[in-house]
Amino acid sequence: MDHDWSSDLRRVGGGWRAFFREQSLWAIWVYRFGRRIDRRPDGLVKKIQLRWYWVLHRFVETLTGIGLPKAATIGPGLRIWHFGGIFIHPKVVMGSNCTLRQGVTLGDRGDNGGAPVIGDSVDFGSGAHVIGPVVIGSNVKVGALAVVVSAVPDGCTVVGNPARVVRPKSPSGI
Repeated sequence: MDHDWSSDLRRVGGGWRAFFREQSLWAIWVYRFGRRIDRRPDGLVKKIQLRWYWVLHRFVETLTGIGLPKAATIGPGLRIWHFGGIFIHPKVVMGSNCTLRQGVTLGDRGDNGGAPVIGDSVDFGSGAHVIGPVVIGSNVKVGALAVVVSAVPDGCTVVGNPARVVRPKSPSGI
């Protein structure tokens, strides 16, 4: 069993039954399947599984509007609410227990200038965009429609275009 996939299922709740009611889990499962294939030794089985992965990836991406390439590094406990219009750059690195909502884009600036690095427990609102080699700390909330183009420290809430910090973490940690 894949620990990361188990963590993803736990975040949704309902175990395998959730797979049939949460379309976002289809995309996450295909992503995790692709990552498992990449860890296999080279050979015929890996070659066949890779072909099957690409068919599944394109089918699920078209059906759900969620692009999670297996080249991206995404920690366990990924939760996607309200599937659709979610695209992740292949070079994105994302920590554990992150949440994405519809319309989230994590990408480069179109010049191969690098992709975002996201900490743990980051919550992205609907339509949020993180563009370029931006580092986002852990326990951050990115507001709906925010466009993040610069680093965000741990524990902050950011909103706007361009995104700005509206609620920094207090000294007591609350």
